[in-house]
Amino acid sequence: MDPKSLFSLNDHLEMLSRHGDPLEMLERTVDFEYFRARLVEGLGYGDGGKGGRPPFDPVAMFKILILQAQHNLSDARMEYMIRDRLSWMRFLGFALGDRTPDENTIRHFRNRMTETGTLKRVMKAFDWQLHKKGYIPMSGQIIDASLVPAPKQRNTDGERQAIKDGKSAQDIWPDDPAKAAQKDTDARWTLKIGGKVRYKDGKPLPMIALPVFGYKSHISIDRRYGFIRAGEVTSAAHADGRMLRHVIAENSSSEVWADTAYRSRTNETWLADRMLTSRIHRRKPKGKSMPRATARANAAKSTIRARVEHVFAHQKNRFGLFIRTIGIKRAEAKLTLANLAYNFDRLIFHERRAATA
Repeated sequence: MDPKSLFSLNDHLEMLSRHGDPLEMLERTVDFEYFRARLVEGLGYGDGGKGGRPPFDPVAMFKILILQAQHNLSDARMEYMIRDRLSWMRFLGFALGDRTPDENTIRHFRNRMTETGTLKRVMKAFDWQLHKKGYIPMSGQIIDASLVPAPKQRNTDGERQAIKDGKSAQDIWPDDPAKAAQKDTDARWTLKIGGKVRYKDGKPLPMIALPVFGYKSHISIDRRYGFIRAGEVTSAAHADGRMLRHVIAENSSSEVWADTAYRSRTNETWLADRMLTSRIHRRKPKGKSMPRATARANAAKSTIRARVEHVFAHQKNRFGLFIRTIGIKRAEAKLTLANLAYNFDRLIFHERRAATA
């Protein structure tokens, strides 16, 4: 490279730093090298003794997945953005003219992370990193779920029934493999009930119901720091209450907050057997008005439970959360990466606040 061009490039990067490159803050806050051993072990990286083109650095590839999650980019768009943005190249450790990963390499790395269980181990490793920094889960945990849309599927009644019966896309469309490859048989339709309650003559009108096709992200956060401590992914039609026991995480407090979707005799018994204290909202008695004491108790719980809504709002507004891939395993990878990306942002928030305190 021409020395003059190199000098101009360094000046440009220094200017980015002076203006507060957020990726430099991310690099300083999160110890990415801490993940190297888990990535190498989980993905089976060798020592290069067999020859051939060396693989890309696993930590750099993991950073690529985090950037992709933060900006909700397709693999093809991610390939372009790595080459286009100097700040991204610096964060990933690439220099101008270096070979960079293409979309197939990115897709293969993410799939390997999912297939080998490495992605979940990395999530756990970051939780250990939080412990070392003093962010120990305490004050109880909050459980909730959020719908994440996917591209809508247009199927016949017979095809929909075959999907419900558990048949694979290859079995349903054996003569059209290209069509089968584009069909998501794991995602489901559901109705999202919500909106502001409207009244007529003093009586509440039916709530607005919007059909949504896709998946559901189930998480638990710790009440004090707001980090996502556990997460699971199901189809959009899966009942929230069934997932409570799957997202309960370690916490120094026994209290568990959740909305009425999680209130059931089975869940209450399960929590009690594990000496966990239920702070789950109570339902209104059928055909009766809500008792005043119960309404006040629910309102008090809502002030705490609402914190988990901020997590989903951050992911949807900042990350533009949307499932582009086919199948629940890939959706799980997408949402696990979104949870990690959120936790990284949350750690930066706490570290900045501690620095200015």
